[in-house]
Amino acid sequence: MDSLSLIRQPVAAELEQYRSLFDSALQHDDDFLGHALAYVRQRRGKMMRPLLVLLMAKELGNVGEKSLRSAVTLELLHTASLVHDDVVDESQERRGQRSANAVFDNKVAVLLGDYLLSLSLLNAAETENVEVVRIISRLGGTLSEGEISQLAVIRDEEVSEEAYFHIIHHKTAALFAACARLGAISAGGDAAYVEKATKFGELIGICFQIRDDIFDYFPDGNIGKPTGNDMREGKLTLPVIHALRQAGNSETQLLVKKIKSGEATAADISAMVDFTLKNGGIAYAEQTMQRLHDEAVALLDDWKNEEVKEALHRYIDFVIKREI
Repeated sequence: MDSLSLIRQPVAAELEQYRSLFDSALQHDDDFLGHALAYVRQRRGKMMRPLLVLLMAKELGNVGEKSLRSAVTLELLHTASLVHDDVVDESQERRGQRSANAVFDNKVAVLLGDYLLSLSLLNAAETENVEVVRIISRLGGTLSEGEISQLAVIRDEEVSEEAYFHIIHHKTAALFAACARLGAISAGGDAAYVEKATKFGELIGICFQIRDDIFDYFPDGNIGKPTGNDMREGKLTLPVIHALRQAGNSETQLLVKKIKSGEATAADISAMVDFTLKNGGIAYAEQTMQRLHDEAVALLDDWKNEEVKEALHRYIDFVIKREI
């Protein structure tokens, strides 16, 4: 049995219920909108976020309707944010497949994202838990803040690890923290469990993003993402930030300016990737992931359901070792 199957095992039946709810949400009688929703539906991925919601709920007993709806509302919001992000970034691909804006156009993609957001809030309301609605509403704003901060950082000539982590905390970390928090709250967890689950999710989110950023420094054969793609968008991530701090010089600072201004050539980006690899950027990012991994694992000591605890151990291991 592969790693993902082992992680899913404690909530295999509940994941099937989640799939059914998610797929039914992405249906519409209108041919054009129905076609667009079908395109979104078939790009389901590994379901890492709903899986985290369900595992956090499973620790407290049976996974009920509120937890399933929480997983659906979270994934709908996440999907809406990706559709909008691809428009903002003018991306033509996401994980090796054409983005919604590439298949349709920007106007349709923006409206599709808006529609998914409305579906997310509707499913949140159907949990009949005002705290679930509050978390989803806040998360939508937080993700937008993260995107705006990222655009501001691209325009800023300064490069700092602090700014990098600020963006992560408002994007991927906030998303995974919300997954874990929704799972705990929807299943009736007490305050201590809710906070521990939230922290675990946050640490997973940071590791997830760092791992994602590492992909950008290697060939794209297995990752669905071209080497140097972040730099083409003006983004400088943890590996290169560390390398610049360790061995930056006037030549690399010139490359930084060209990358941030969108004027970097393919040769410029290749040079910066090589500089990062030669100056310990990847090793530093991997060490940071491992430290956060260990912190997350330590939080699991109080988990009572051994099957869930083992699945969450495997989950964080998978995040830092995944190849896509």
